[in-house]
Parts: sequence; structure tokens; C-alpha cells
Amino acid sequence: MKISAAANTCYDSLLAIFYPQACEVCGGSVESRRFGVACEACWKQTHLFTSEDTLCWKCGVPSRGTVAVEKREQVGCRRCDDDAFTVARACGGYEGALRASILALKRDPFVCRRLVELMSLAQTQDPLNSATRIIPVPLHKERQRTRGFNQAALLASALSRANSIILDSSNLVRTTHTNQHRAGMDARDRRKTVENAFNVRYPALIEGERVLLVDDVFTTGATVSSCAQALLHVGAAEVYVLTLARPFSY
Repeated sequence: MKISAAANTCYDSLLAIFYPQACEVCGGSVESRRFGVACEACWKQTHLFTSEDTLCWKCGVPSRGTVAVEKREQVGCRRCDDDAFTVARACGGYEGALRASILALKRDPFVCRRLVELMSLAQTQDPLNSATRIIPVPLHKERQRTRGFNQAALLASALSRANSIILDSSNLVRTTHTNQHRAGMDARDRRKTVENAFNVRYPALIEGERVLLVDDVFTTGATVSSCAQALLHVGAAEVYVLTLARPFSY
């Protein structure tokens, strides 16, 4: 395993030397394919959430101030009270290297090792570490046909392999096709566009499961809440959410 990791590191470094790539954040050189489209310095400058961050326990939005660890579960923004999911977490803020990586993933179906590492670490934290099944947030078949792939499915597959959790990539489906959320839409409008938009094909596989929904960005929580509602309706015990990034407020 160590030899394989060392070989991958060497291979990535050689690629960076012979096929240099410009960082999509600062324009400098990306030192390794491990970092994807951003350089190591830009990754270091990107706000990645850690145990030092105080977050709304339910939706994961950063909260001001510092709260003792034993009181973290009492922190709540109240805006997510009606959301159907149990808990949502993101690897970091929608900025810098994370933002660039997400935008690149919409164009190119390549999940770099840095993204897998971040998701893998986040999933091992309480309460996401109790997940028994990973499900990607689905695209409608028309949108997936246009794009050619579902970036959430790529992320879910990578996390499933990394943390050895069952991947269920075809059970949850999007049954209604809506226009993409427009800039300026508030949380209520976004919820209306995805209301009753998802369906579970094989309910028996979901009953009693602690499902981890995976997507690239958490914005208002409207989409993942609608997904969670469909999963809970057929008997899921809990529905957690993990995204690569989220804005610092919504």
C-alpha cells in the first residue's frame, strides 16, 4: 500500500513537470495531479472546516463565536428547522480551491485525490460515520444526457471506494425536470422548484438504512431536503448530507 502511494505521488509529480497545468485560482503551477485544478498554496488558503469551526449542528452553516465542544449539538441557525435531512456537513466554504474544483468537475469527470481525502475525512466524523449506504443526489435524465455524467455520482462512487460503504447509485431518481436555480431565488422559491421532484425505485433497500446523500454544493438545502423527504417516506432511519462545499451563509 505504501509503495503504491509513493508510486502515485511520483507519477503525479512527473506529470506536473512534463505537462504543467496552471492553477485555476491564482494562475501559478499545480504541483501534483493530487490537487486537481488548484495549487497547494491555494488549497492552504481555502477555508476547510475542522473541529475548530462552530457550525449549526443540523445544516452545517458556520456560526459566529466559539462554543465548547460538549455544547456543539445545541448550536442551531433555526433556518433549517423544517428541512427533512438529519444533519448536513460540507468539507469547506465555497471559495478558492474548492470552488475551482467544483466548477471543473462540472466540465470534466475527474475527482482528484484531494477531494476524495476531504470527503473521506468528513465522513468519519460524528454523526456521518454511522452511515450505512451512500446515495448521490440524482440529475434528471435530460440534464444528465446533456452533461454526460452526474458529478454527484462521481463523488459518491469515490467516497464509497475510499471508506468501504455501500453505493446505491440508481435507487433515488429525479422525476421532474426543472430549470436550474436562477440567481436571486430565495430559499422558498428554490424549495418550490424541487418539491416532490424525487422518487425511490426500490424502497425495500432503504428501509432502516442510515443514508448519506452526496452532492457537490449545499446552497439552501432545498434539493437535499426534498431527496431526504423521499427517502424518509419509504423508511430510511436517518438521512445525512455531505457536500464538498457550501456558502458561509444562505
